[in-house]
Amino acid sequence: MKITEKNDLKISSTLFEFINNEAIPGTDINPEKFWNNFSKNVYELTPINKKLIEKREIIQKKIDDWHKSNKGNEFNKQEYTNFLRSIGYLVEERGEFKIETSNVDLEISSVAGPQLVVPVDNARYALNAANARWGSLYDALYGTDVIPGEKVKGYNIERANKVINYVRNFLDENIPLSKISWKEISKIQIENDKLVVSNGSEKDFLKDENKFIGFNGVKDNPNSILFKNNNLHIDIIIDPNNSVGKNDKASISDVILESALSTIIDNEDSVAAVDAEDKVKCYRNWLGLMKGDLTANIEKNGKKFLRKLNPDRSYNSKNGKRVILHGRALLLNRNVGHLMTNPAIVLKDGSEIPEGILDAFISSLCALHDFKNKNNSRTGSVYIVKPKMHGPEEVSFTDKLFEKVEETLNMKKYSIKVGIMDEERRTTVNLKECIRQVKNRIVFINTGFLDRTGDEMHTSFEAGPMIFKGEMKKSKWLNTYEDWNVDIGLKCGFSGKAQIGKGMWAMPDQMLNMMEQKIGHPKSGANCAWVPSPTAATLHAIHYHKINVFEEQKKIGSREKANLNNILEIPKADRPNWSQDDINRELENNAQGILGYVVRWIDQGVGCSKVPDINNIGLMEDRATLRISSQHIANWLHHGICTKDQVMKVMKKMATIVDKQNEKDSAYTKMSDNFENSIAFSAACDLVFKGRVQPSGYTEPLLHQKRLEIKTSI
Repeated sequence: MKITEKNDLKISSTLFEFINNEAIPGTDINPEKFWNNFSKNVYELTPINKKLIEKREIIQKKIDDWHKSNKGNEFNKQEYTNFLRSIGYLVEERGEFKIETSNVDLEISSVAGPQLVVPVDNARYALNAANARWGSLYDALYGTDVIPGEKVKGYNIERANKVINYVRNFLDENIPLSKISWKEISKIQIENDKLVVSNGSEKDFLKDENKFIGFNGVKDNPNSILFKNNNLHIDIIIDPNNSVGKNDKASISDVILESALSTIIDNEDSVAAVDAEDKVKCYRNWLGLMKGDLTANIEKNGKKFLRKLNPDRSYNSKNGKRVILHGRALLLNRNVGHLMTNPAIVLKDGSEIPEGILDAFISSLCALHDFKNKNNSRTGSVYIVKPKMHGPEEVSFTDKLFEKVEETLNMKKYSIKVGIMDEERRTTVNLKECIRQVKNRIVFINTGFLDRTGDEMHTSFEAGPMIFKGEMKKSKWLNTYEDWNVDIGLKCGFSGKAQIGKGMWAMPDQMLNMMEQKIGHPKSGANCAWVPSPTAATLHAIHYHKINVFEEQKKIGSREKANLNNILEIPKADRPNWSQDDINRELENNAQGILGYVVRWIDQGVGCSKVPDINNIGLMEDRATLRISSQHIANWLHHGICTKDQVMKVMKKMATIVDKQNEKDSAYTKMSDNFENSIAFSAACDLVFKGRVQPSGYTEPLLHQKRLEIKTSI
């Protein structure tokens, strides 16, 4: 790696040149001044960062020792709670307060809808996600199992009619006409600034005229009609020359829904960025999004084309003015947490820079371009989602870090907004005090089952063997945690100001299942919830038309607050009496997910992928899913539920199956051909057999080490 030495920092020349030649030009930042201030802040912040990580380990050891010393005794919740307070794990909850964040974009404060998460290292995916603000409901239904019957290539009239019928029912429910059904209409016009429809024999109007916003084309024969319901837009496209429209009596060729209101551009769990080369690839794509000039060369069905960011959408309002709607999702940047370091910059003592510090400075530097062109935020904000923070002290450190970034980049104070991922137990139980630390920046809190469960297991590792993974979703602590997150957010004044989010739907091929289950998220008071694809975003948007989240929040605000004692209920099996068949099935299920994900991460640098599970159902896997699976097996090993030989036998069996599932991938390297020399297989095994001693149960340290082994051997 070529090195540039600057201000007591040894900087990868790849990173140095990117910052000086690509990120800084076009801003008002002086490069010399930037590097001086950056170095000063790195040396001030790094020791604080290090002490916070050390404190995690100190607290964890105290918890481990408490469980060991109480082994065999009946679990006493009050004694346990008092103990957690005595070691500073539980902090004192102070008085009531409301968040004071200002200059927040409407997609976060006032409109409820789906949120995409996409790896930043893939320009095509990032562009697709940014452009997923608007999606075809016809396409989303036609290509998924929401519509019954076989999904065939090409146009199938029977399937198309089922789609059209579904969409007409959607319109009847959410933009109802006064007398007739959308299924009956044959003509759509605008008369006297009102929408008028006809079924050939009678005219009809909307039940609620306020839902009609605008149109394109001429009033007597418009080519699109714009509506708004629950603050979300619906665009009905009218085109008699289209293959769909020519067979429709009203010439409706499509219905476009405002879908992914916001998208998290992810530098963390869904990417495999282990060195300067990887980090620059991520930063360069983010810079392109902030400048608005990111492109990707695409080949689809034998055709090549250039993908770029969609323009804004323009309409005539019903009273003659122009209506301009944002054409892209509002983009948030998920930085890495406080744990990891990166060799892209080496300090004078030989240590690597904390990666979270690097991310904060560079992602914000890139966002300065957006402050000028307002392609993303119209309020002059940059949104950084900060994951894996443990408690209020670590959130306070993030606030200090962002303040230093703002000073270095001459940004107005509190321009950098923060999203707190509520995925570590020490953050959950102290969520109110975590929010207090960033009450002028906070725009987002979000629950995540997978990382949160991984931390639950690691924190209580010595308490006993954990219950089966499938039972975790029904456990008392998890359901209370989901309610607690909403309760705290509402008490702190999030409604109308900030997002309260829910986690990912991990089965991208099971959209019917998603439509049946994920409506629970807006019903729970969450004004955003994660989806794995643009198609899923369009389908999930239907739920936000059915449910007015802000009305739900008003109802929820008066309920009794979730009970902290329930969150501290440890999901251990008191006296497990499981059969060997059940144990082996659980081990195989875990091993399948671990191996299927790790082999692509290590060998190909793919940080997020659809991995077939033991039943060949494709699941979206990232480091959060890996954390729970590896910690689960490690816990069972530690408590004698299974043996090392038993687990190794399962790992080899499942590696052979994973190899078979990937046989059509020309870039794939088999593990089963040479277990002893497969770095990917050894990484998967280490995550399990060394899982007990991994910091907070995280998978990143081992993954980064093994990926670097692969990269240096090429």
